[in-house]
Amino acid sequence: MKAVVIKEFGSPDGLGVVELGEPVAGGGQVLVDVEAAGVAGGDVLIRRGALAAYGFRTGFVPGGEVAGTVAAVGAGVDPGWVGRRVWAFTGTGGGYAEKAVVVLRDVVALPDSVAAVDAVTLGSAGVVGHFGLAQARFAAGESVLVRGAAGSLGIATVQLAARGGASVVAVTTSSAERGRRLRELGATHVLDRAGVGDGPEAYDVIIDVVAGDGLMLDRLAVNGRLVIVGAVDGPPPADLGARLMAAFRKSLTVATFSADTVPAGALQAVRESSLLTLKSVVHQVLPLAEAAEAHRQMDAGQVFGRIVLTV
Repeated sequence: MKAVVIKEFGSPDGLGVVELGEPVAGGGQVLVDVEAAGVAGGDVLIRRGALAAYGFRTGFVPGGEVAGTVAAVGAGVDPGWVGRRVWAFTGTGGGYAEKAVVVLRDVVALPDSVAAVDAVTLGSAGVVGHFGLAQARFAAGESVLVRGAAGSLGIATVQLAARGGASVVAVTTSSAERGRRLRELGATHVLDRAGVGDGPEAYDVIIDVVAGDGLMLDRLAVNGRLVIVGAVDGPPPADLGARLMAAFRKSLTVATFSADTVPAGALQAVRESSLLTLKSVVHQVLPLAEAAEAHRQMDAGQVFGRIVLTV
């Protein structure tokens, strides 16, 4: 089968298409004929080599989210899955390929009303948005700032905060046009990447998709909660602890969120809900062989929503 692998860490040019042996579904797994694969920020970090400490090596196939049709099942899996359209979470990788093996607990039957290219913008993003807000103990009537709102994670969080009754849903983004589109999805205030704009000075909840040195700890209200759900810009600043202590009397909370901590049943319920209720934003659809171009656009900050690779 054809797959995209990391031949060399660093620039997008290190991605290449190769022929690999067809994977086989083991016990509790299904084999999916991939129709669409989402291109996520985590894929970019892995390709850059930023996560080398976690054991990623050349030859790795990126891609954590696919949609397609079940071609075969492993031992212990109901053969009735064969032929069904599904969305599937492949973990840290394996999605940029013609076929992918997935554990059944990470597979969701895909309704006919949801296209494969839309599904791979929603399944994981909805989980991060939903549980990120839950980690922040968000409640109706509170103000929310989504930092780095133009990607699929931010877009899902904006929709969920608005639907959850936030009094304010502010976003940071890079252009007025992106701000306009985010308003259509539920944002009430638009700030630039530095946090300058028409929004309040302080927020009850900040969901941070990008992390890095720009972490907006100083924009938290008293008893405010900041949850980091992504790290495309790298780790938080080295002085984060000192800044927290300097604001000791505000009783601030900073946390991280990973879907790895969510019980399987709750995870599946939110995946199913996300696929049915959230609005998909597809930036561009590219063939699998153009994965490097997708990553170039990600590196350049050109993507609004998600790029999808099709097979």
